[in-house]
Amino acid sequence: MNQKLGLRLLGEVMRWSDEQARDEFRWLRLMSRFRYDSYEDFRAGVRFLERLSVWLQQFEPTDREIAYQFIKSRLVYIGPSEMQLLVGRMYPEVVEQRLLQAVSSTLGIPPYSVWKTPAAVNGLAALRRKSLFMALSDGARIDEFRRSNVGLLSNEQIVVATQLDGSKWKDLLKELRKDQGSKATFEEVYLIDDFVASGTTLLRYDEEDKSWKGKLVKFRGTLEEATRALDGETVIANNARIHIHHYVASAYAESMIESRVRKMRASAPNTEWLDRVTFSFGYILPADLPLTKDSPEPFRTLVEKYYDPSLENRHSAVSGVDSMMFGYKECGLPVVFEHNTPNNSLPLLWAETAGVSAPVRNVRNSAGFDVGPLAGTR
Repeated sequence: MNQKLGLRLLGEVMRWSDEQARDEFRWLRLMSRFRYDSYEDFRAGVRFLERLSVWLQQFEPTDREIAYQFIKSRLVYIGPSEMQLLVGRMYPEVVEQRLLQAVSSTLGIPPYSVWKTPAAVNGLAALRRKSLFMALSDGARIDEFRRSNVGLLSNEQIVVATQLDGSKWKDLLKELRKDQGSKATFEEVYLIDDFVASGTTLLRYDEEDKSWKGKLVKFRGTLEEATRALDGETVIANNARIHIHHYVASAYAESMIESRVRKMRASAPNTEWLDRVTFSFGYILPADLPLTKDSPEPFRTLVEKYYDPSLENRHSAVSGVDSMMFGYKECGLPVVFEHNTPNNSLPLLWAETAGVSAPVRNVRNSAGFDVGPLAGTR
């Protein structure tokens, strides 16, 4: 569908006057061209204007202006350029600052003196090579991270997952010791992911099993498996610092993650390793961004009116909140990434259901952000 036809269809759906249509078309052309058409999960030949028109038609005519204004004024779209910036900023703003602090602390000098002290410069280079970078998910942009740091980091210290087999661990250790000596181990570990909204995938307490679960717990198990695969040889030092970095986080996740770590440290055995775990975020979404059941905004009524309970399942129940009306764990985020729409966002932005219990049948995803249902727990 060409842009002119798409705009005309949208004007008919919204029943705009000629004057209002001209004003809205100006904004829509700009946002489509420079922002929303970059969404990667559009189907072949589909772009934002077409999807927006289809999405708006699922609402009753009296509700369409509310839905449109919400997309226009409240939707947060984190596109390719923003993600590339966040990936590029991670090393200079997070990693190097931590390495400088570690080296300066070891030598007893201020961080700003590292660059003028030969021993410190050498120590920084060695510690940089003894740092291991691992992706917590396929959203970690680990390929972009590698390209952003060519000349600083070696390909042999950047891996695309945390679940590695024994041969991969052997290769990592072999290459490290070629560069840093026969006894070298990794002293810094960076676990990277794109987004965290509720933090349950990273760390949560399972009431049914009475145990802590999540990617952080699995990673600890992975280290134990690596030691067994290498016949007891250590790949990651016992006192290694573990840094978990998310490019984007909700304000809720920032406050809850460290709280859960403290609870696990106090309630579970053999958790002294958690004292070496730290967290960082490239960008934290504003605390007042989410739409909640108490929000005065008109769009909240549409969230309730068009909700389909068929979205609720055992995966949503893991969060402790069965309802998906405001997204997974009621995070209520109006957020879309260029590669997907997380299920912590409002379901009206991503859900695909038959609409059996909703006012409108055959509901098909958001304002053009065409992805499958339950795109991943964050």
